[in-house]
Amino acid sequence: MLPAVRGTLTPGRPLADLTWLRVGGPADWLFQPADEADLAAFLARLDPAVPVFPMGVGSNLIVRDGGIRGVVVRLGRGFNGIAVEGNRVTAGAAALDAHVARKAAEAGVDLTYLRTIPGAVGGAVRMNAGCYGSYTADHLVTARVVLRDGTVRSLGPREMGFAYRSSLLPEGAVIVEATFEGPKGDPAALEAKMAEQLARRDATQPVKDRTAGSTFRNPGGFSSTGRADDVHDLKAWKLIDDAGLRGFRRGGAVMSEKHPNFLTNIGGATAAELEELGEEVRKRVFESSGLTLEWEIMRVGEKAPVAGAQA
Repeated sequence: MLPAVRGTLTPGRPLADLTWLRVGGPADWLFQPADEADLAAFLARLDPAVPVFPMGVGSNLIVRDGGIRGVVVRLGRGFNGIAVEGNRVTAGAAALDAHVARKAAEAGVDLTYLRTIPGAVGGAVRMNAGCYGSYTADHLVTARVVLRDGTVRSLGPREMGFAYRSSLLPEGAVIVEATFEGPKGDPAALEAKMAEQLARRDATQPVKDRTAGSTFRNPGGFSSTGRADDVHDLKAWKLIDDAGLRGFRRGGAVMSEKHPNFLTNIGGATAAELEELGEEVRKRVFESSGLTLEWEIMRVGEKAPVAGAQA
């Protein structure tokens, strides 16, 4: 028996339609809390042995075909507000990164680095998302978090333990809100800057395909700066390309021809095919370069049972 909620608690909810790659099995339970108090009360009363997985908009995620055991928490309406005060922007965890960037720019606050990052604020904080030389760690003032035991805390950048594409957010903790700080700027200039970033992204990335953003972290430990002097030797895409894996495929899973660090579902791919293709790319890149690519896409859940396997 799970605790009573004011939000929505759905058993056996398929998750494929909630991910950008459109793959994955069901969650034992999907919880969409009504508000922060509903979430905190639920986690406080939930058996500590039940796993909890916070899920954003599924932009950087492979849910395996066997689905997710335990409770998946997905924030929706009530967690997507955006407010600007001075040069600080407070956004709910479900607010899309692009919307936050635009709202900030309208108010003359430069958070333009968020404009081309797929996903929502909660994921951006959890993964220390960044591009063009800026990272969430550079702008975060505080993150409001509901811990697995229902305790509500505010965590600063130091407590978040940020590193390249990672943080030390406790297991099962759910980010509900974040406050960012950015330099002041002219709204028109900020809008033009974002338009230039979007044009650059659209020219180099498969934005119209089913992808989950960058597949692997850059071994160099930093994202592209976008400057003319950017170095590509330790970029994941360059290592994949040098290994001859641009367009490499398995079933409906393909490493994009346009940008080889984008794992793409061209139609009918399973989570297993996507993950297996990624692992084969890692193997071949290591054989080619001696460098080990680390996944940037989160892979969660259980693999589907093998047909004919003994119980």
